[in-house]
Amino acid sequence: MLTGKQKRYLRSLAHHLQPIFQVGKGGMNDQLVRHVEDAIEKRELMKVSVLNNCLEDPREIAGELASRSGSELVQVIGKTIVLYKESTDNKQIELP
Repeated sequence: MLTGKQKRYLRSLAHHLQPIFQVGKGGMNDQLVRHVEDAIEKRELMKVSVLNNCLEDPREIAGELASRSGSELVQVIGKTIVLYKESTDNKQIELP
């Protein structure tokens, strides 16, 4: 579980990132979760955007995506989700 200070730090790092994946009208699926797991292992911090044609709530998608991928939910702002997971091989981010 991340502390408030750690979340603030991660939000500042994620500010300049572009979303890597998009959740469309198909919603969540196993393939998306698998791709997120692979990408977050390499990057540690990433953004996912929820498109306007997606009928599900971005907060629900964020919670489900974080739990299924084993990552921490840093922030949901509008239709953008920020996820963090400490990498085992490519550790780049040192949390305060």
